[in-house]
Amino acid sequence: MKAAILEQLGASPKYKDFPTPEPKSDDEIILEVKAAAVKNLDKLRASGTHYASYTSLPVVVGMDGVGVLNDGTRVYAQGLTGMLAEKALIHREQYTLIPDHLDNYTAAALPNAVLGSAMALKIRGKMKPGQNVLINGATGVTGLLAVQIAKFYGANKVFTTGRNEGSLQKTIALGADQTVSLKQNDEAIIEQLKNLHKAHPIDLVIDYVWGKPIELIISALKGGGLHNFTHKTRIVTVGSMAGETINLSSGVLRSSAIEILGSGFGSLSQKDLKMLSQDILPELFQLAADGKLQMELVVESIKDIESLWTKKIAAGKRLVIAIE
Repeated sequence: MKAAILEQLGASPKYKDFPTPEPKSDDEIILEVKAAAVKNLDKLRASGTHYASYTSLPVVVGMDGVGVLNDGTRVYAQGLTGMLAEKALIHREQYTLIPDHLDNYTAAALPNAVLGSAMALKIRGKMKPGQNVLINGATGVTGLLAVQIAKFYGANKVFTTGRNEGSLQKTIALGADQTVSLKQNDEAIIEQLKNLHKAHPIDLVIDYVWGKPIELIISALKGGGLHNFTHKTRIVTVGSMAGETINLSSGVLRSSAIEILGSGFGSLSQKDLKMLSQDILPELFQLAADGKLQMELVVESIKDIESLWTKKIAAGKRLVIAIE
């Protein structure tokens, strides 16, 4: 079969022949792959810098994708073998059906973004209808999806932050109520956030950047000490594009009703992940099939995987590889 083959950590995968995988037990079945998204995690694993980097080479890259079972059923699944290939092994009972009117490329692109948005909102953030949500760094693929899902889950107000003004305007078109530019000086950012928080107390912050921006948000949300009660705000961090560490004093947490936690594979239980595949993902697949959930895609052929691997994709768009 043809596949995207990684021969050396840090290099780009190449479009080459590779042995077709064979099921080793009754729990494994073959999937004829039709599309797979290229995500930051895929690239990190291939670079050798991630804790889950590949340890045996050569290997087919790609963690998940969309394909067809032997009976013609279209499904999304995590691969037991690399998914950027004509065929892959998946677990017999671990896949999600794809609605008839949802195209393969959107179905391949949605799950990773859903993991970083819906799970952060619903599972880790415990969002409730009527709450006010701030999405920090909302201009990427996952952030743009989080805006839409927050509204779908019944958010009262959705506020967004980001540095790209054009992308921030996209968040308004997708349902956000107000934006905060991170290109302003620190004082202006804090003042705008304080005003938003005063008018519409922020219940939940979904953070995709960490670093300096989240320090400014905490500064805007923090309390004033004795007899100055503050609104309870839960901060859920999903990414760290602006830095892995922050300065956070003990006093800020002692004087505020701020909770900080993370959302990612390590923070989600088996029960949570089962809910993702059986409840959350099917619901959002259907929402996309009905045209009520939008993603911008760049669809390219697997034949060009070597050059595509390092190609710069515009902010807010997801690269999806078509398997021919």
